[in-house]
Formats: sequence, C-alpha cells, structure tokens
Amino acid sequence: MNPLIDGLQYANWSEKIFRQMRAGKVDAVHVTITYHETFRETVLQIERWNRWFERFPDLIFQGFSADDVQKARETNRTAIFFGSQNPSMIEDDIGLVEVLHRLGLRFMQLTYNNQSLLATGCYEADDTGLTRMGREVVAEMNRVGMVVDMSHSGERSTLEAIEHSSRPIAITHANPHSWHPALRNKSDTVMKALAESGGMLGFSVYPHHLKGGGACTSGEFCRMIAQTADLIGVENIGIGTDLCQDQPDSVVEWMRVGRWTKKVDYGEGSAAAPGFPPMPDWFNDNRDFGNISEGLKAVGMSEKEVAAVMGGNWLRFFGSGFGPLLNR
Repeated sequence: MNPLIDGLQYANWSEKIFRQMRAGKVDAVHVTITYHETFRETVLQIERWNRWFERFPDLIFQGFSADDVQKARETNRTAIFFGSQNPSMIEDDIGLVEVLHRLGLRFMQLTYNNQSLLATGCYEADDTGLTRMGREVVAEMNRVGMVVDMSHSGERSTLEAIEHSSRPIAITHANPHSWHPALRNKSDTVMKALAESGGMLGFSVYPHHLKGGGACTSGEFCRMIAQTADLIGVENIGIGTDLCQDQPDSVVEWMRVGRWTKKVDYGEGSAAAPGFPPMPDWFNDNRDFGNISEGLKAVGMSEKEVAAVMGGNWLRFFGSGFGPLLNR
C-alpha cells in the first residue's frame, strides 16, 4: 500500500480532525504552525502541538524525517510535519533557522503575499527577487535541511530561489495560472523550472485557487492535474490541499493582514465575502482524499501514477529534503 501525504493544511486542529485523518488513512501532513508570529509566538504554537501530541498519542505524533511516514503507517497514526507560511519567526536572525529546524520546522515560505526580508510576495507590484538576506537564508535552509517553499512568492523571486537553492524547493499549495489566473497560482515557466530542478508542486483545493471556486468539479480538478503531469512530469507533483477546516472567518484576517496594515486586505476573495469561501462538495475534510484518487483514475492516470501523486512523490522529496547536507 502506498503512502497518503498532504503537502499543506491549516485547520483549526481538534480531536475530531485528528480522527478524520485516521479515518481517511492520511499518513502525513505538513501543517502550518505560524504566519506572522515572532519567534517566541511560534514557540507557543509548538507548545500547543506538544500538548496535542501528549493528549492524542494514538492518533498523531511529530514527524522529523521521511522515516516517520513509515512509522505512521506501521502504528496507524498520522505524522505531523511543521511548516511556516512566512519568515517572520526568524525575525532578522539567520541563526534561528537552525534553532527552528531542531524544533521540527521542515518547511518555510520566504514570503506570504508581501515583500519580506527575504523575497517578494505575489501581491507586490514589483518583484525584486531574492534579497541579500534571502540568499543567505536559502543557503542556511539548504544546509540544515529545511525546505524552501515559494507558494506565496512572486515569479522572479520563485525563479531565483529555484536557481539559488542547492536543493530542490517546493511550492506546497498552488495550481497552474493558465488554468485559473489567481495571483497565487503559478506560470508554466515557474512550474517547468521547478520540475527541471527536482522540485515539487502540491495542488490546492482551496476555492480561490480553483477554476469556478467552490463549484469546481472533481473532474475539472483532476484533469488539471493530469495535464500538469504531461507538462512537467508526474514525478514532480503531489497534493497540498491548503485545507482550512473549521477555522473561523477571523483567521482569514490574521492570515492576510497580520500586523502590517490597519485595513482589511481581502486578498483573492470578494470584498463582500471576506471570510473563508465554501469548499467544493467533493473535498471537505481528510476523509475525502479518495475522491481525488478515484478522480485521477477516471481521467486516465495509472495506479502507479495515482500512488505517486497521492503521496509517493512527497515521500521521496521528504527523504532528500529534510536531512542536513553532509560535509564534503
């Protein structure tokens, strides 16, 4: 049996969701533990997760390496891998990259929509690429084994991260811009460069990233995946749902606004409906991954290809991306 891995979720975590993970036989999930938080605030999030690991040891545990995916399968649990959608928690201190890696952080986005100290976000009018600090931080992430994630970054910054990184990077949750022109979705140029470097693209079911929003059908979504596989190779793609299950609408404001503005930034949603958009009826929680795998088979993908997309590719990527670079 092949692994089932989700490349990104940001749910309002609870025993209900952990049990749904087990019902859906989800072996591993990359979870967002921080957006705009400082280092100390991020440590508080890790403390929250430590309590969940204590309370539900039969359901979840913290993952540190690809071997933990197999451990999860053998013990009928879900391995939780930490990630950040913004570099805020390293503040202006490159040394915190290694500290956070030791605490279990395995993914870090260089930007979240806006310009950061490291790179340019996809909402900025001018993308100036990686900054001086950005290049240094990418090298440090490469050294310790923290994956560079460019899901919310601008085009030039993403291409420069791919070029500058000595290890393959990831775009954990996005779809092709040619399929749906959301600011967050990625051009063919970016996707091809990502694949040529051995990187990974995780397809998102977040409605603002879907053609037709929540009305997008599973067939449309799965055909998009199959077409992307033809474009960049099936070995470079996976699922990164960006599932925000049970989150209150107030969380959207924190995600988009943080502390950088006094105004409400509606992002890619409608100003008339600033909260979370309705999910497609074929994916509401972790029990619905079977709808994606069956949909991929229905559009002509083989059993082997489906297994790769649903988790096999992420497992290989974890194996090469999470460990420190060996001294040469």
